[in-house]
Amino acid sequence: MPHQPPLNTTDIQLKELSEALDAGILSQAHRLLNTLPSEDIAHLLESSPPRLRSLIWKLLEQEQEADVLQDLSEDVRQFFLDQMNVAELKAIMEGQDADDIADLLQQLPDTLMRQVLESMDQQDRQRVEVVLPYPEDTAGGLMNTDTITVRPDNAIDVVLRYLRRHSDIPEMTDSLLIVNRRDEYIGSLPLTRLLTTDPSITVREVMSTDLDVIPADMPDTQVAQLFERKDLVSAPVVDETGKLLGRITIDDVVDVIREEAEHSVMSMHGLDEDEDTFAPAVKTARRRAVWLGINLITAFIASSVIGMFQETIDKVVALAVLMPIVAGMGGNAGSQALTLVIRGMALGRISPSNTRWLLGRELAAGFMNGVLWASLVALIAWFWFNDPIISLVIGCAMVINLTIAVISGATLPIILKKLDIDPTLAGTILLTTISDVAGFLSFLGLAALFYS
Repeated sequence: MPHQPPLNTTDIQLKELSEALDAGILSQAHRLLNTLPSEDIAHLLESSPPRLRSLIWKLLEQEQEADVLQDLSEDVRQFFLDQMNVAELKAIMEGQDADDIADLLQQLPDTLMRQVLESMDQQDRQRVEVVLPYPEDTAGGLMNTDTITVRPDNAIDVVLRYLRRHSDIPEMTDSLLIVNRRDEYIGSLPLTRLLTTDPSITVREVMSTDLDVIPADMPDTQVAQLFERKDLVSAPVVDETGKLLGRITIDDVVDVIREEAEHSVMSMHGLDEDEDTFAPAVKTARRRAVWLGINLITAFIASSVIGMFQETIDKVVALAVLMPIVAGMGGNAGSQALTLVIRGMALGRISPSNTRWLLGRELAAGFMNGVLWASLVALIAWFWFNDPIISLVIGCAMVINLTIAVISGATLPIILKKLDIDPTLAGTILLTTISDVAGFLSFLGLAALFYS
């Protein structure tokens, strides 16, 4: 029997909480629930059916609600936001970072969003309104407006005294941001340099001007790539005029990387990365129905190709036995190329300058694999059916289909990206259709030619 690793404190608390909820001991459940970190409460909510989810939320202390909401997936967060009024929403948003408030507001109906904004004090509203115009998947939607800025002509000693007047500084602050009198970003001052520099010299003499500046409209995936390449902890965000708007920190970037990974996995199967595991059956069925319908249409397209060669299949029954091999091998080879290119695009490695080389490499690889496996399958088919013609037909069809499938898998993401269509979502379905049609058409077309 395998050894089970010991449970940590949080695991034990979650187990005790689940037992208390199952037993209906709400007082104990309330006490246990509010001792858990927000991320664990969010995990518990996402792991619970709707009725139990509502009960857990009612047991939650109000001061915990804001942090828990931020840790929830978008779908589950929407479940709770739909049940709140203006007063509840305002209470939850008090003290939150501007980017977090903007994320919540963007999930509300326009009328309710305006009411919540109007209920805020002027300072908080101004902070949020800086972030709100930017989509959540851009640097502007990701940034936080809480920054510490100083002027370049200040002495280090003045900056230190200025910092001491703060009760605390924004989380993940590794540098002070330097701006001119027009609030345009001109450089940064790392805290390590601030603490080790002669207090009498000015900020201008020791500030750094080589920190990467992020435009507010940069997609969040590109922001994540920049942080990865440069090993950044934080970076300033500016508008088109160079005015400092805020900064992005590594904890926000980690969320982007996680969401992008979830998006890639879920979209391959026509699902949303924010899909609620315990969403109602009607809602789940409605979401999945669209892509199931598209799959059905593509299946009919492939079947219609088979129907064109019904007479040939009736003559040679072996064709029906071997058809799935041709289509299946093409689909697998194309999926490998598709996944490789989508990953390369996500990492920012594919550009117009290297696309031609990549497509040429995929074409050569598809042809070589086609020849290799076609030779093996042709030999097996010859011995299996004792028919050299069927052997030749399936061999040629596999070479054709693997080559077409691989080059399709490599080009589809690039074409779809140019059309502003998510290649992860649409690529798999289109590739399956292309590889099936190419496989059946080449295999049955050659068979009709040889057996006519």
